[in-house]
Amino acid sequence: MNHKRESLRTNPWASTAADWAWGIAIGALLLAAGSSWSMARGDRRDVRAPTQATADEEGTDRVIVKYRNADRSQIDPTTQGSVRVAGNRAGVRLSRLRGMAHGGHVLRADRRLSLAAAQRLADDIRSGDAEVEYAEPDRIMTIQLVPNDPSYASQWNLFEATAGLNLPAAWDKSTGAGVVVAVLDTGVRPHVDLAGNLLAGYDFINDTTVANDGNGRDADAFDPGDWAAAGACGSGSAADSSSWHGTHVAGTIAALTHNARGVAGVAFGARVLPVRVLGRCGGYTSDIADGMVWAAGGSITGVPANPTPARVINLSLGGSGACGTTTQNAINSARSRGAVVVVAAGNSAANAAGFSPAGCAGVVTVAAVGRSGARASYSNYGTVVDVAAPGGDGSSGIQSTLNAGSSTPGADSYASYMGTSMATPHVAGVVALMLARNPALTPDEVEARLKSSAAARGFPVACSQCGSGLLDANRAIDAAIGSGTTTPAPTPAPAPTPTPAPTPSLTQVAEVESNHARSSAQAISANPAQVNATIGSTSDTDYFRVTLAAGRTLVATLAPNAGSDYDLYAYNAAGTRVASSVLGTGAVDTVSVRNAGTGATTVYVRVLRYSGGTGATGGRYTLKLAQ
Repeated sequence: MNHKRESLRTNPWASTAADWAWGIAIGALLLAAGSSWSMARGDRRDVRAPTQATADEEGTDRVIVKYRNADRSQIDPTTQGSVRVAGNRAGVRLSRLRGMAHGGHVLRADRRLSLAAAQRLADDIRSGDAEVEYAEPDRIMTIQLVPNDPSYASQWNLFEATAGLNLPAAWDKSTGAGVVVAVLDTGVRPHVDLAGNLLAGYDFINDTTVANDGNGRDADAFDPGDWAAAGACGSGSAADSSSWHGTHVAGTIAALTHNARGVAGVAFGARVLPVRVLGRCGGYTSDIADGMVWAAGGSITGVPANPTPARVINLSLGGSGACGTTTQNAINSARSRGAVVVVAAGNSAANAAGFSPAGCAGVVTVAAVGRSGARASYSNYGTVVDVAAPGGDGSSGIQSTLNAGSSTPGADSYASYMGTSMATPHVAGVVALMLARNPALTPDEVEARLKSSAAARGFPVACSQCGSGLLDANRAIDAAIGSGTTTPAPTPAPAPTPTPAPTPSLTQVAEVESNHARSSAQAISANPAQVNATIGSTSDTDYFRVTLAAGRTLVATLAPNAGSDYDLYAYNAAGTRVASSVLGTGAVDTVSVRNAGTGATTVYVRVLRYSGGTGATGGRYTLKLAQ
C-alpha cells in the first residue's frame, strides 16, 4: 500500500507546508444564514405538552422512578401526588408496569413520548417530591451499526475511544442523508467505493497549464492528475507525482459504507459535489472563490447554475498570509446561502491566523490530532482554530479512497495520508450528519453546537490551542437535535466584513404593554436592539413585531433571569410558528428565521413563561433582536 503524507507541492508564491494543498479559500459573514421558514430547534408546545415521538427520533413510553426510602419500593408511585401532577402536566396517564431489582419502579405512559418530553416528565416527577432519589426516561437501546467494509478495522479515526469520532453510535441517529457536501480540491476519480455518492460537479480551473487536462473551465470535475515535472512549479521545484488529493478527501466524507468493500465514510448517506479548483502546482484564489460561490448556489458568469447547492463546503487547501478580500467575500456569499465552510488549519506547525483560509472570518477552522489525541506534529494551531479532528501522525494515518496512477489515472486504490487536509473532511462529514437531523440550523448555530459538543468531550491529552475540543460525532448530533447535555453557545456576533466598519450599536428598547397578542405586538424597528422587558404575571406573554428584509436572517436571543424558565417562539406573518427554543431554567434561548422571499415580511417573536418569577422583581428578561 502506498503510504505517503498529504500532498501538494510548495506554492511558487510561498515556501510553506510541503504537505499542504496550495490555494486560498474564501471567508464568512452575514449575521446568520440558514434554512427558510422552519424550526431552528426541537418544537415544544406552548402549553408544554410533550410532542409525540416521530419515527426518526429517539422516544419511549416509559419512565424509571427510584425513591430514597426502600420501604417505598412496595408502593405504587402512580398513587403519589407528584407523579399524578407531572403526568397531568405532560398530558399522559401513567401506570406502574413493574418493580426493579434495585427498588425502582417502571412507569408506562399511555402514549410514546419524544426523549426530550420523557426527560421533562421525569424532571417534573423528581422536582415534585423530595423523596424521589432519581427519575429518568427508560430509553430504548438499539444495535449500533458496525460497517462490514474490510478496511474499517484499520480506520481508528472513526471509532477508537481515544481520538476516534464515536461514529457507530452516531450512525444510528444520522448518516447525512439528503445533505450535499462540496469538496473544493483537485477533483475526484470515479472510484468504485465512492462513485455512488458523487454528484455532477464542475471544473473551475481557467489556466490550461494548471488544469493539466488540456482545457479550461468545463463540466468535467474528474481529476486528470496533478503531477508536475521538475521545475514546473518554480525554479528548483522537484518533480511530483499525482496526489489524487480530492479523491482521498471525498472518500473520508462519503465513501460507500457497509458494502463489503474498502473503507467507510463519515457521512456515507450524504452526496459529494466535486468542484475542481486545484491542479498542477496548486490553484488560483480567483478560481477557488468562484468555485465556492457556485457550490453554495450562487451565479457565476459563463457557468451553468448549480442544480444541487451544498450545505457544507470542504476546503482542504490553503496558503500563507492573511485572509484576502476576494477570499472573505466568497465565504460571505456562501454563508449567506446557508453553507457551512470548513477549512484546514494548515501543516506548518505555526499559528493558523497567518494562513488563509484558516484565518478568515466565519469558517470552521480544523486542527489535526494523531491517534493519541495529541496535536499532530505538523498541525497549525492558535485562537482561530475551532475544533480538532483526526489527521494522523507518526505511523498512523487516515485511510481513504485513492488512485494508483503516478501521473494519469490508473486503477482504484486506497492509501493513508496525513495532514489537516485529512482532519477537515471529518468535520465536514459530521456537519452533514448534524444538518441531516436539523436542516434549519444556520452556519453560526452549526459552529456553536459543533464547538460546544467538542468542548464537552475535551482532549484525552494536552492539546494546546487546538480549539474547543476533539470532534465527537455522537455528541454533535445530539447538540444539533437538542437532545444532548451540551448547551449551545449563544449565536456569535456577525463576522467582520473585509472593509472595516464600525460595529452597529445596540439600541436599548423598553417594553410597552399591552403586547400579549400578535394583534398588539410591540413593533421593534431598531437593528440591532435589546428589549428590556418583564413577565408581569403567571398568565403574561409578550409579543414583538419585526420587519425582516428579503434575504436577511433575524436572530432573536432571550436571556431570562437566573431563576426563571422562559421560552422563545417565532411566527411568520400568517401566525404559523416557524422557530422555537425551549431550554431550561436560566438558559439562554436563541432562534433564527430567514426570509427567503423577494420582499420584506413580518416576523412575530414571542416570550412565554414556563416557570419562575414574575413582576418587577423576579420577572425581568432581555430580548436581543438583530438581522
